[in-house]
Amino acid sequence: MNAEFITSAADKGGFPETDLPEIAFIGRSNVGKSSMINALLGRKKLVKVGNTPGKTRLINFFNIEDKYIFVDLPGYGYAKTSKTERKKWGRLIESYLKTRNQLKACVLIIDIRRIPSGDDFLMIEWLSDNEIPIILTATKTDKVSRNELDKYISKIAEALSVTPNAVLPFSATRKDGMETVWENIKYALEGEEESE
Repeated sequence: MNAEFITSAADKGGFPETDLPEIAFIGRSNVGKSSMINALLGRKKLVKVGNTPGKTRLINFFNIEDKYIFVDLPGYGYAKTSKTERKKWGRLIESYLKTRNQLKACVLIIDIRRIPSGDDFLMIEWLSDNEIPIILTATKTDKVSRNELDKYISKIAEALSVTPNAVLPFSATRKDGMETVWENIKYALEGEEESE
């Protein structure tokens, strides 16, 4: 799949001028956003993966096949950054989500081993209030046994008051769940094409 980095933006003025539909990836710091994007695109190093939570401080845009754009948003909820820095990221994320008409859906990523936190609830509520479709994924499924997978998915679903089917399991390492996540992304993109 042909995918290339377009730009990194520190503010609204840095967002690329394009009419291509966008899919944004969002989640807590260190949840595996960059790894997920690389896995979905079959690339190892398109998106830089950091061991340090809070590494992505800018919004990164990637052109996919000249058909649509993947957007890697900074992680939220990382405690070891200053309050000022966190506020700045928050404003940057919000300015993107509020003003980007090309945005068709957000892939919201939750670590399967962690019950969704206050930040996750706030993000889901905010996206829902702004009528931005959510593709809910539970990543790092390779970190739990296959026998326990359903139990972990059920816990996340229960915490978020959704059915377990609404939580898509995913592993960047084992490539589990790739097809289902792609189906949901394509559905979000095709809905846009049909309405034109």
